[in-house]
Amino acid sequence: MKSGTPSLPPLKSVKVLDQLRERIRYLHYSIRTEEVYVHWVRAFIRFHGLRHPATLGGAGVEAFLFWLANARSVAASTHRQALSALLFFYRKVLGTDLPRMTETGVPRTKRRLPVVLSPGEVARIRCLLEGEHRLFARLPYGTGMRINEGLQLRVTDIDFSRGTIIVREGKGGKGRALMLPQRPGLLTSPCQEPCLVRPAACPP
Repeated sequence: MKSGTPSLPPLKSVKVLDQLRERIRYLHYSIRTEEVYVHWVRAFIRFHGLRHPATLGGAGVEAFLFWLANARSVAASTHRQALSALLFFYRKVLGTDLPRMTETGVPRTKRRLPVVLSPGEVARIRCLLEGEHRLFARLPYGTGMRINEGLQLRVTDIDFSRGTIIVREGKGGKGRALMLPQRPGLLTSPCQEPCLVRPAACPP
């Protein structure tokens, strides 16, 4: 079944995985998404003995997902990740909508209580960090930005006069403005958190 994607330009790459990378970059997906999708499509092709995905269709996808769930015993989140990668590949690269699949062997999700650090534990960890490591640890905690966004941050993206940080090319290729922490000196001053470890281990 052909998918209606007239807005997407024709692909210039020849190899299947290069076509996948080209489409992902055209749609401004993150580099992490590109790596994950390429990984699962490559595993899918190898699972079927290097046959071209266009000759496999929904039955081939079902067989691969069923194998992941039963032979590899992957987690439910990993299974959904592989499914998302293959749906994107067939729809955006091959221009085909897969039929409804019922025999994918979806793993059962186990409910677990999340392990969350207390404010005191976070403060003690930050207190033991120094220099750029301390600053980078405070950025996500104080602003809510993602790790990859913090790694790509530039000095010119910080506006102290307006109290904002500009995130450029974030998830999905979208930019946004984040508020600087209201606590004075959170990103610039030495550690002022109560440190419940031996004094010699806590930097001034």
